[in-house]
Amino acid sequence: MADGYETLTRGAGYVRLAGRTLLDFRGADRASFLHNLVTNDTRRLQPGQGCETFLTNVQGKILGFADVYCDDESLTLITVPGQAEPLLAHLDKYLIREDVELRDVSAGRVVLLIAGADASARLAEIYAGPLPERPWEHSVGTLGEVAVRLRRTPLVGPNGCLLECSVDDAEAVAASLIAGGFVECDGATVEPLRIEAGTPLFGQDISDANLPQEVDRDATAISFTKGCYLGQETVARIDALGHVNKLLRGVRFAGPEVPDPGTVLRQGDVEVGRVTSAVTSPAMNAPLALAYCRRGHHEIGTRLDSSVGGAEVIALPIEAADAS
Repeated sequence: MADGYETLTRGAGYVRLAGRTLLDFRGADRASFLHNLVTNDTRRLQPGQGCETFLTNVQGKILGFADVYCDDESLTLITVPGQAEPLLAHLDKYLIREDVELRDVSAGRVVLLIAGADASARLAEIYAGPLPERPWEHSVGTLGEVAVRLRRTPLVGPNGCLLECSVDDAEAVAASLIAGGFVECDGATVEPLRIEAGTPLFGQDISDANLPQEVDRDATAISFTKGCYLGQETVARIDALGHVNKLLRGVRFAGPEVPDPGTVLRQGDVEVGRVTSAVTSPAMNAPLALAYCRRGHHEIGTRLDSSVGGAEVIALPIEAADAS
């Protein structure tokens, strides 16, 4: 994994992301329909733009966490594997007379994660199309003779893109990447990069027991000015009160043992948090976790205890200066 990590940070690599959920929204009312069911202002998106957002239920609890990309005639929602059935069932409940067609296109598409400090320069040499630069920007182009979509994603930090193609074209796309100097990396390499970037996943770091503000993605995933949507009353009430009782944080462990998900974090005899994801961080040469920490115990620098030793709340994403 060390070689793959080096490639995906300092070189140019790609990883096939198995089983990603892709939902396609079409029809004249697609923008307003989705806008009414998510926390972000997706209706403002123009073709080539995107954002991340939470899908919430009427109580304001999270049902999904996804990237949304806007094209000329569709919106595409991309999230973790296994979400197509529950999300489509949820969305379909609110589809009454709107001109919207919802489709699960996951099975016919392949999504590759492109990352590394040299990735953009190498893509510029082989990708025929405008290179997306800002988070969630995307474009349509060709790789070799194959039509692909290139989408910026913050999944593993600022140098990441999702390269999407049809299942039938996957091998040709991989061959073009390798010919262009990219190296195929193992999927296990993604997890330390994701946690170092502070990116949560639904089903792992987020569940339907969580409220949006607990995930601490307010600036990128929640609009507080967009008006009414499903669950908006809860989100607005929390905003008015000023806080939630716990927040997702990065936690660095002093010892060598990686904590299991669910590991309790304590101060003295008091439980103040729980781990959701953890890895050995190559950047920090130490175990690193995402964990929910109770308010009052979530500040950067807070010292905690656990069954695997002492720990400290740290800022994510990890910057080069923080990796010492």
